[in-house]
Amino acid sequence: MATVNLAGAVGFTPSSASTASSGNNEIAGNFQQFLLLLTTQLKNQSPLDPLDTNQFTQQLVQFASVEQQLKTNSTLSSLVEASKASTASTAAGLVGATVTVDGSQATFTGGAASWSIDAAKASTATITIKDSTGMTVATQTRALAAGSQTFTWDGRALNGNTVTAGNFTVSVTARDASGQNVKVSTDLKGRVGSVDMTGTSPLVLIGDRAFSLNALKAIGG
Repeated sequence: MATVNLAGAVGFTPSSASTASSGNNEIAGNFQQFLLLLTTQLKNQSPLDPLDTNQFTQQLVQFASVEQQLKTNSTLSSLVEASKASTASTAAGLVGATVTVDGSQATFTGGAASWSIDAAKASTATITIKDSTGMTVATQTRALAAGSQTFTWDGRALNGNTVTAGNFTVSVTARDASGQNVKVSTDLKGRVGSVDMTGTSPLVLIGDRAFSLNALKAIGG
């Protein structure tokens, strides 16, 4: 007795299962049909021409393997969605809170990019600006007053050309009149006014600047 291709009999192949939009529902239905055909063949097989049990077992294992894979994918998708919901809930809970974020990165979109700089005392600083690849694109030397201030960069690079839009990181080294190092921070402390959830990850807005949750260094204070 020839073995019927049970997978084909129910219109199923592993590749079609992996791309099926109905996912687990489809494989569950196909699996039930497979078991029904399997039982029917066993009941009606000829003693003189029995079923090939090796092929039989292979098809059964194949179905079980794909079914388990789809269940695993479904579980992972559920975990991802739960994680996104948890992250969004956490971000929403920050509205109105005072937070400290790593403000070393800013986005240049064609006008100017700005950073908040806090110097421990009056000093002369060298400000280095790097692009997303870590390459230095601009440097400036300027006097810093003690306390918080805003540094604005017009996007002009070392070669005199204006850089293309992108994310840029600033670092500051400063010395006082006696040549001693002065602590300078680019951290930004402020109140979260709102949360932007239109992208793939929530962004907290402090004034007109947006920060990812990964940029948060402290809440409160």
